[in-house]
Amino acid sequence: MIEELIRRRRSVFPDQYNDQPVDRATLFRILEAANWAPTHKRTEPWRFKVIAGEKREQLGAFLRDTYLEKDPAPKQFKAKKLYNNPQKAAAVIAICLQRDPEERVPEWEEVASVAMAVQNMWLVCTELGIGSYWSSPGLIRYMDGFFDLAAGERCLGFFYLGYFDAEHAPPEGTREPLSEKVVWM
Repeated sequence: MIEELIRRRRSVFPDQYNDQPVDRATLFRILEAANWAPTHKRTEPWRFKVIAGEKREQLGAFLRDTYLEKDPAPKQFKAKKLYNNPQKAAAVIAICLQRDPEERVPEWEEVASVAMAVQNMWLVCTELGIGSYWSSPGLIRYMDGFFDLAAGERCLGFFYLGYFDAEHAPPEGTREPLSEKVVWM
């Protein structure tokens, strides 16, 4: 049931991934689910850049080097994590927003559409037993130095994914009661 899948969806971080690759057909299936997200006026603002293989090391080096250059007080542990995380993942999907050139809808609606596309990816990953995590480091504003971004396109973060062993499975989630969040009128 979809409700169970929604409740099981959790962040699984790169440190938890094993070395099992995620094949291209599976990545395509995950991205195809994203492509069916709701979109106002059919702007379909989501764009994805799949980073796999050796390109993961290049992404890590770019993130580390940009962090060390831009942060006035960089921390070595953070630089190391920025470098290592892409390499621990089977793949990293850059989550991008392509703004409607005509701006027919407010930008927040397009951001929401991209977020729904990511939720679709997350749910498919959960169904397939693939761990995933959306990271939005401040460095995303510099990604035009790594990717060729189109006019009106910007990076909103990275979707890390990889298989994980049972001992690294995320704990069950909890939520505050819905009654504390709903007002019936």
